[in-house]
Amino acid sequence: MYTLGRHIIVECSGCRPDVLNDLDIVQSILTDAAISANAEVRERAFHHFAPQGVSGVVVISESHLSVHTWPEYGYAALDIYTCGEHTLPWKACRQVAEAFGATSLKATLVRRGIETDGKSFSHEIIDLEDGNGIEPSTELALVL
Repeated sequence: MYTLGRHIIVECSGCRPDVLNDLDIVQSILTDAAISANAEVRERAFHHFAPQGVSGVVVISESHLSVHTWPEYGYAALDIYTCGEHTLPWKACRQVAEAFGATSLKATLVRRGIETDGKSFSHEIIDLEDGNGIEPSTELALVL
């Protein structure tokens, strides 16, 4: 497969409810993560729900970072999708999870691209539960 993009689907648990319920903080965290991942921010759209929760997207030249939060459960669902070799999606993933105060993180990596030699896309489920920092496995680091 010729990989054109990396799509990380993230489940963050044990997050700080006050952070997850603050639109300005959530928007700032996702924007900063995009910049730290060497992405070029184009647009942002965020919404605060009543009585609680935030959804939003940071559109980047390389694709997007999106989030939906459930402060009442300390849970956030994230999509981090980047194209190009210069972006660092795992860095964005780690930065957002740490800023949310996540105590547990599960991620699925989907390599997006064009089939070659009869092979289809790759889908891996990676458990990244580590209270002292969140890193992909060595094997995944090689493909990033």
